[in-house]
Amino acid sequence: MSDYKLLALIVKEIQKLKQEREAYTAAGRCDTLEEYRRVCGVVQGLNYAENIIEDLVQKMEKSDD
Repeated sequence: MSDYKLLALIVKEIQKLKQEREAYTAAGRCDTLEEYRRVCGVVQGLNYAENIIEDLVQKMEKSDD
């Protein structure tokens, strides 16, 4: 499996996890403010991870040129 395919699969999984947490929150399933904050923190961390991977892919593409 190529590096690009592996990174694409990781990004896809991150996006899936984000969507699940966002849907959970949007459905009003957080019972406490602490739970809401925790879920928001998880989504924020997943956003950071996705951005890091996307930046890495761009750098890899530039180095291939």
